[in-house]
Amino acid sequence: MTHFARMLLAIAVSVALGTCCSAEALRVAVQKTGTFAWELAVIRAHGLDREANLTVEVVELASPEAGKIALRAGSADMIVTDWLWVSRERSLGARLTFYPYSSALGAVMVPSSSPVRTLADLRGRKLAVAGGPIDKNWLLLLAWLKQDGIDLKSDATIAYGAPPLLAAKMLSGEMDATVNYWNFCAGLEAKGFRRIAGIEDLLPKFGAKGRTAMLGYVFDEKWANTNQDKVARFMAMTRKAKEILSTSDAEWEKIAPLTGAADAATLRAYRDRYREGIPRRPVADEEADARILYRVLARIGGAELVGPAPELASGTFYHAIPGG
Repeated sequence: MTHFARMLLAIAVSVALGTCCSAEALRVAVQKTGTFAWELAVIRAHGLDREANLTVEVVELASPEAGKIALRAGSADMIVTDWLWVSRERSLGARLTFYPYSSALGAVMVPSSSPVRTLADLRGRKLAVAGGPIDKNWLLLLAWLKQDGIDLKSDATIAYGAPPLLAAKMLSGEMDATVNYWNFCAGLEAKGFRRIAGIEDLLPKFGAKGRTAMLGYVFDEKWANTNQDKVARFMAMTRKAKEILSTSDAEWEKIAPLTGAADAATLRAYRDRYREGIPRRPVADEEADARILYRVLARIGGAELVGPAPELASGTFYHAIPGG
Protein backbone atom coordinates (compact mmCIF):
# COMPACT_ATOMS: atom_id res chain seq x y z
CA MET A 1 0.00 0.00 0.00
CA THR A 2 1.40 3.38 -1.00
CA HIS A 3 1.93 6.18 1.48
CA PHE A 4 -0.92 8.12 -0.19
CA ALA A 5 -3.26 5.14 0.10
CA ARG A 6 -2.39 4.73 3.77
CA MET A 7 -3.19 8.40 4.34
CA LEU A 8 -6.57 8.03 2.64
CA LEU A 9 -7.35 4.96 4.77
CA ALA A 10 -6.38 6.78 7.97
CA ILE A 11 -8.62 9.72 7.07
CA ALA A 12 -11.53 7.39 6.26
CA VAL A 13 -11.15 5.53 9.57
CA SER A 14 -10.90 8.81 11.47
CA VAL A 15 -14.09 10.14 9.85
CA ALA A 16 -15.91 6.88 10.50
CA LEU A 17 -14.89 6.84 14.15
CA GLY A 18 -15.86 10.47 14.56
CA THR A 19 -19.27 9.77 13.04
CA CYS A 20 -20.06 6.68 15.06
CA CYS A 21 -18.72 7.97 18.37
CA SER A 22 -19.89 11.60 18.28
CA ALA A 23 -22.25 12.41 21.12
CA GLU A 24 -25.96 12.47 20.32
CA ALA A 25 -27.80 15.69 21.07
CA LEU A 26 -30.88 15.78 23.27
CA ARG A 27 -32.74 19.07 23.71
CA VAL A 28 -34.28 19.67 27.14
CA ALA A 29 -36.40 22.78 27.73
CA VAL A 30 -36.30 23.77 31.40
CA GLN A 31 -36.66 26.82 33.58
CA LYS A 32 -33.35 28.52 34.21
CA THR A 33 -33.83 28.40 37.98
CA GLY A 34 -35.19 24.84 38.07
CA THR A 35 -33.61 21.87 39.81
CA PHE A 36 -32.57 20.28 36.51
CA ALA A 37 -29.89 22.97 36.31
CA TRP A 38 -28.47 21.55 39.55
CA GLU A 39 -28.41 18.03 38.13
CA LEU A 40 -26.93 19.19 34.84
CA ALA A 41 -24.03 20.84 36.68
CA VAL A 42 -23.30 17.51 38.38
CA ILE A 43 -23.65 15.65 35.08
CA ARG A 44 -21.08 17.86 33.39
CA ALA A 45 -18.70 18.02 36.36
CA HIS A 46 -18.54 14.22 36.54
CA GLY A 47 -18.54 13.61 32.80
CA LEU A 48 -21.79 11.65 32.97
CA ASP A 49 -22.88 13.13 29.64
CA ARG A 50 -19.71 11.90 27.91
CA GLU A 51 -20.14 8.51 29.56
CA ALA A 52 -23.69 8.34 28.16
CA ASN A 53 -22.49 9.63 24.75
CA LEU A 54 -24.97 12.49 24.97
CA THR A 55 -24.84 16.23 24.49
CA VAL A 56 -27.62 17.80 26.54
CA GLU A 57 -28.71 21.01 24.88
CA VAL A 58 -30.61 23.12 27.39
CA VAL A 59 -33.30 25.46 26.12
CA GLU A 60 -33.83 27.92 28.99
CA LEU A 61 -37.37 29.16 29.43
CA ALA A 62 -39.12 31.67 31.64
CA SER A 63 -42.15 29.56 32.57
CA PRO A 64 -43.54 26.00 32.51
CA GLU A 65 -46.07 27.05 29.87
CA ALA A 66 -43.26 28.09 27.54
CA GLY A 67 -41.81 24.59 27.87
CA LYS A 68 -45.08 22.99 26.84
CA ILE A 69 -45.22 25.21 23.78
CA ALA A 70 -41.60 24.36 22.90
CA LEU A 71 -42.29 20.63 23.13
CA ARG A 72 -45.43 20.78 21.02
CA ALA A 73 -43.68 23.00 18.45
CA GLY A 74 -40.79 20.53 18.12
CA SER A 75 -38.12 22.95 19.38
CA ALA A 76 -37.41 20.69 22.38
CA ASP A 77 -37.25 16.91 22.76
CA MET A 78 -38.11 16.87 26.43
CA ILE A 79 -39.53 19.07 29.20
CA VAL A 80 -40.25 18.68 32.92
CA THR A 81 -43.91 18.91 33.88
CA ASP A 82 -46.66 16.86 35.55
CA TRP A 83 -48.62 13.81 34.45
CA LEU A 84 -51.90 15.70 34.77
CA TRP A 85 -51.02 17.75 31.72
CA VAL A 86 -49.73 14.69 29.85
CA SER A 87 -52.96 12.79 30.49
CA ARG A 88 -55.03 15.77 29.42
CA GLU A 89 -53.04 16.17 26.21
CA ARG A 90 -53.36 12.45 25.44
CA SER A 91 -57.12 12.61 25.92
CA LEU A 92 -57.12 15.43 23.34
CA GLY A 93 -55.06 13.43 20.85
CA ALA A 94 -51.43 14.35 21.57
CA ARG A 95 -49.23 11.27 22.09
CA LEU A 96 -47.06 12.52 24.92
CA THR A 97 -45.65 10.35 27.68
CA PHE A 98 -44.12 10.80 31.16
CA TYR A 99 -41.20 9.37 33.14
CA PRO A 100 -40.80 10.20 36.87
CA TYR A 101 -38.42 13.02 37.80
CA SER A 102 -39.37 14.12 41.34
CA SER A 103 -41.88 13.38 44.07
CA ALA A 104 -41.09 16.63 45.90
CA LEU A 105 -44.42 18.34 46.46
CA GLY A 106 -45.47 21.44 48.31
CA ALA A 107 -46.21 21.91 51.99
CA VAL A 108 -48.28 23.96 54.41
CA MET A 109 -46.04 26.39 56.30
CA VAL A 110 -46.74 28.71 59.25
CA PRO A 111 -44.59 31.06 61.37
CA SER A 112 -42.86 29.35 64.28
CA SER A 113 -45.03 31.23 66.80
CA SER A 114 -48.31 30.43 65.04
CA PRO A 115 -51.12 28.81 67.06
CA VAL A 116 -51.87 26.66 64.00
CA ARG A 117 -50.88 23.09 64.87
CA THR A 118 -52.98 20.96 62.55
CA LEU A 119 -54.49 21.37 59.10
CA ALA A 120 -57.93 21.76 60.69
CA ASP A 121 -56.61 24.87 62.43
CA LEU A 122 -56.42 26.61 59.04
CA ARG A 123 -60.12 27.43 59.33
CA GLY A 124 -60.65 31.14 59.70
CA ARG A 125 -57.06 31.95 58.73
CA LYS A 126 -55.54 34.00 55.91
CA LEU A 127 -54.03 31.42 53.58
CA ALA A 128 -51.62 32.16 50.70
CA VAL A 129 -51.94 29.59 47.91
CA ALA A 130 -49.27 29.37 45.23
CA GLY A 131 -50.18 28.50 41.68
CA GLY A 132 -53.85 29.44 41.59
CA PRO A 133 -57.18 27.76 42.30
CA ILE A 134 -56.44 24.58 40.32
CA ASP A 135 -52.91 23.99 41.61
CA LYS A 136 -52.53 20.31 42.49
CA ASN A 137 -51.05 20.95 45.96
CA TRP A 138 -54.03 23.13 46.85
CA LEU A 139 -56.58 20.71 45.42
CA LEU A 140 -55.09 17.76 47.29
CA LEU A 141 -55.22 19.76 50.52
CA LEU A 142 -58.84 20.72 49.83
CA ALA A 143 -59.79 17.12 49.09
CA TRP A 144 -58.03 15.84 52.23
CA LEU A 145 -59.81 18.31 54.52
CA LYS A 146 -63.19 17.78 52.83
CA GLN A 147 -63.07 14.20 54.09
CA ASP A 148 -63.32 15.75 57.58
CA GLY A 149 -66.06 18.16 56.58
CA ILE A 150 -63.82 21.22 56.18
CA ASP A 151 -64.03 23.37 53.04
CA LEU A 152 -61.13 25.81 53.10
CA LYS A 153 -62.48 27.68 50.07
CA SER A 154 -65.27 28.99 52.28
CA ASP A 155 -63.77 28.46 55.74
CA ALA A 156 -60.59 30.52 55.17
CA THR A 157 -59.54 33.74 53.42
CA ILE A 158 -57.62 32.68 50.32
CA ALA A 159 -55.04 34.74 48.41
CA TYR A 160 -53.62 33.22 45.22
CA GLY A 161 -50.34 34.35 43.77
CA ALA A 162 -46.89 33.57 42.45
CA PRO A 163 -44.71 31.42 44.75
CA PRO A 164 -41.99 34.02 45.47
CA LEU A 165 -44.55 36.75 46.14
CA LEU A 166 -46.43 34.58 48.62
CA ALA A 167 -43.23 33.52 50.35
CA ALA A 168 -42.42 37.23 50.77
CA LYS A 169 -45.89 37.87 52.21
CA MET A 170 -45.28 35.13 54.76
CA LEU A 171 -41.96 36.69 55.75
CA SER A 172 -43.60 40.09 56.17
CA GLY A 173 -46.35 38.62 58.37
CA GLU A 174 -49.23 39.44 56.00
CA MET A 175 -50.57 35.88 55.89
CA ASP A 176 -51.20 33.23 58.55
CA ALA A 177 -50.16 30.23 56.45
CA THR A 178 -49.13 29.27 52.95
CA VAL A 179 -49.46 26.33 50.59
CA ASN A 180 -46.38 26.72 48.43
CA TYR A 181 -44.00 24.73 46.24
CA TRP A 182 -41.35 22.61 47.92
CA ASN A 183 -38.35 24.84 47.26
CA PHE A 184 -40.08 27.96 48.59
CA CYS A 185 -41.22 25.99 51.62
CA ALA A 186 -37.63 24.84 52.16
CA GLY A 187 -36.56 28.49 52.07
CA LEU A 188 -39.16 29.38 54.70
CA GLU A 189 -38.14 26.37 56.76
CA ALA A 190 -34.56 27.64 56.83
CA LYS A 191 -35.85 30.94 58.22
CA GLY A 192 -37.58 29.23 61.13
CA PHE A 193 -41.05 28.65 59.72
CA ARG A 194 -42.84 25.50 60.79
CA ARG A 195 -44.06 22.77 58.46
CA ILE A 196 -47.61 21.70 59.36
CA ALA A 197 -47.73 18.99 56.68
CA GLY A 198 -46.13 18.07 53.42
CA ILE A 199 -48.63 17.37 50.64
CA GLU A 200 -47.04 13.92 50.29
CA ASP A 201 -48.21 13.22 53.86
CA LEU A 202 -51.81 13.51 52.67
CA LEU A 203 -51.62 10.94 49.88
CA PRO A 204 -52.13 7.72 51.92
CA LYS A 205 -55.59 8.93 52.96
CA PHE A 206 -56.59 8.81 49.29
CA GLY A 207 -55.23 5.27 48.86
CA ALA A 208 -51.78 6.00 47.43
CA LYS A 209 -49.15 3.46 48.49
CA GLY A 210 -46.14 5.78 48.56
CA ARG A 211 -44.64 9.14 47.64
CA THR A 212 -45.87 9.78 44.13
CA ALA A 213 -43.79 11.53 41.49
CA MET A 214 -46.01 14.30 40.15
CA LEU A 215 -43.22 15.84 38.06
CA GLY A 216 -41.50 13.98 35.27
CA TYR A 217 -39.67 14.17 31.98
CA VAL A 218 -42.24 14.51 29.23
CA PHE A 219 -41.64 13.74 25.57
CA ASP A 220 -43.39 12.66 22.40
CA GLU A 221 -44.21 8.95 22.32
CA LYS A 222 -43.35 8.52 18.64
CA TRP A 223 -39.99 10.27 19.15
CA ALA A 224 -39.27 8.04 22.17
CA ASN A 225 -40.09 4.87 20.24
CA THR A 226 -37.49 5.75 17.61
CA ASN A 227 -34.96 6.90 20.23
CA GLN A 228 -35.38 4.29 22.96
CA ASP A 229 -31.66 3.82 23.55
CA LYS A 230 -31.03 7.56 23.74
CA VAL A 231 -33.89 8.01 26.22
CA ALA A 232 -32.62 5.10 28.34
CA ARG A 233 -29.10 6.55 28.41
CA PHE A 234 -30.45 9.96 29.40
CA MET A 235 -32.49 8.53 32.27
CA ALA A 236 -29.56 6.42 33.49
CA MET A 237 -27.36 9.52 33.39
CA THR A 238 -29.79 11.62 35.42
CA ARG A 239 -30.21 8.78 37.95
CA LYS A 240 -26.44 8.82 38.50
CA ALA A 241 -26.53 12.60 39.05
CA LYS A 242 -29.35 12.19 41.56
CA GLU A 243 -27.39 9.54 43.44
CA ILE A 244 -24.38 11.85 43.67
CA LEU A 245 -26.60 14.63 45.06
CA SER A 246 -28.21 12.10 47.38
CA THR A 247 -24.95 10.99 48.98
CA SER A 248 -22.47 13.86 48.68
CA ASP A 249 -22.83 16.97 50.85
CA ALA A 250 -19.69 18.37 49.22
CA GLU A 251 -21.46 18.34 45.85
CA TRP A 252 -24.10 20.68 47.26
CA GLU A 253 -21.42 23.16 48.22
CA LYS A 254 -20.25 23.15 44.60
CA ILE A 255 -23.71 23.82 43.15
CA ALA A 256 -24.72 26.29 45.89
CA PRO A 257 -24.56 29.34 43.55
CA LEU A 258 -27.01 27.65 41.16
CA THR A 259 -29.58 27.04 43.90
CA GLY A 260 -29.85 30.69 44.85
CA ALA A 261 -29.60 29.72 48.53
CA ALA A 262 -28.88 32.84 50.56
CA ASP A 263 -27.19 30.98 53.40
CA ALA A 264 -26.05 27.56 54.61
CA ALA A 265 -29.36 26.82 56.36
CA THR A 266 -31.31 27.35 53.13
CA LEU A 267 -28.88 25.19 51.17
CA ARG A 268 -29.30 22.38 53.74
CA ALA A 269 -33.09 22.67 53.49
CA TYR A 270 -32.93 22.48 49.69
CA ARG A 271 -30.60 19.49 49.93
CA ASP A 272 -32.76 17.55 52.38
CA ARG A 273 -36.07 18.17 50.62
CA TYR A 274 -34.56 17.47 47.20
CA ARG A 275 -33.23 14.14 48.45
CA GLU A 276 -36.62 13.18 49.84
CA GLY A 277 -38.13 13.76 46.42
CA ILE A 278 -35.88 11.43 44.42
CA PRO A 279 -38.15 8.74 42.91
CA ARG A 280 -37.06 5.23 43.85
CA ARG A 281 -40.12 3.11 43.00
CA PRO A 282 -40.90 1.09 39.86
CA VAL A 283 -42.79 3.07 37.23
CA ALA A 284 -45.73 0.64 37.54
CA ASP A 285 -46.14 1.62 41.21
CA GLU A 286 -45.94 5.30 40.34
CA GLU A 287 -48.59 4.86 37.68
CA ALA A 288 -50.93 2.96 40.02
CA ASP A 289 -50.82 5.78 42.56
CA ALA A 290 -51.17 8.40 39.83
CA ARG A 291 -54.42 6.73 38.73
CA ILE A 292 -55.76 7.03 42.27
CA LEU A 293 -54.71 10.65 42.67
CA TYR A 294 -55.97 11.55 39.21
CA ARG A 295 -59.50 10.56 40.26
CA VAL A 296 -59.23 12.71 43.37
CA LEU A 297 -57.98 15.70 41.38
CA ALA A 298 -60.52 15.20 38.60
CA ARG A 299 -63.33 15.12 41.14
CA ILE A 300 -62.34 18.34 42.85
CA GLY A 301 -60.63 20.22 39.99
CA GLY A 302 -63.04 19.23 37.22
CA ALA A 303 -62.61 19.63 33.49
CA GLU A 304 -60.71 22.90 33.93
CA LEU A 305 -57.87 20.86 35.41
CA VAL A 306 -57.98 17.50 33.66
CA GLY A 307 -60.04 18.04 30.53
CA PRO A 308 -62.78 15.62 29.46
CA ALA A 309 -61.26 12.35 30.78
CA PRO A 310 -62.42 11.01 34.18
CA GLU A 311 -59.45 8.58 34.34
CA LEU A 312 -55.71 8.87 33.74
CA ALA A 313 -55.20 8.34 30.02
CA SER A 314 -53.66 5.04 28.95
CA GLY A 315 -50.02 5.44 27.94
CA THR A 316 -49.42 8.48 30.16
CA PHE A 317 -46.46 6.73 31.83
CA TYR A 318 -43.44 5.59 29.80
CA HIS A 319 -42.37 2.01 30.59
CA ALA A 320 -39.57 1.30 28.11
CA ILE A 321 -36.65 2.07 30.48
CA PRO A 322 -34.82 -1.13 31.57
CA GLY A 323 -35.42 -1.74 35.26
CA GLY A 324 -37.99 1.08 35.40
